Amino acid sequence: MIELVISQLSDLFRIGLIIALVVTTLRNAAVTGRIIPLVLGVVFVAVMLPTTMPKGSASVAEAILAGLISNSIILVLALAGTLLVSRLRR
Repeated sequence: MIELVISQLSDLFRIGLIIALVVTTLRNAAVTGRIIPLVLGVVFVAVMLPTTMPKGSASVAEAILAGLISNSIILVLALAGTLLVSRLRR
């Protein structure tokens, strides 16, 4: 399971999707809020990628669970980066 999470953390497509999710959420925060779109986006990416990509050695349920963990880690890093950038702009 740890190997699966590490491999997903280095997936550039997953990282790009989560960064695009953060950017889109911040742009639309006045209309949609922040928490619900981020949570739903993380779940969507965690389910979408294992079900549409070729299967590896792990089952789909394990890949989704590992995706939730790795997406959450990437999301925290992306939000920390946006917070850092916004503070440096001041």
